Amino acid sequence: MGVSAMGNLDLSSTEIVIAIAGALVLVCFVVLMVLPAARCYGRVWEKLAASVLTLYVLATLLGIGAAIGLAIVWTYDTYA
Repeated sequence: MGVSAMGNLDLSSTEIVIAIAGALVLVCFVVLMVLPAARCYGRVWEKLAASVLTLYVLATLLGIGAAIGLAIVWTYDTYA
């Protein structure tokens, strides 16, 4: 990823797709996890606490995905 003389970013198609996918994941996380958790409560501190606790759910999902990915990479040469 470089910057040309005119200040334009020189992005590859892979970098653009990764950026779009990351933005989509962030939007889905907020819409499908944070907003419903925050709407369940009436007080502001309860809404903030519920929103923060959704980060534990996010961390768990990322951990499970990383563990599955590691298992696939670790055993790839055995079964390929």
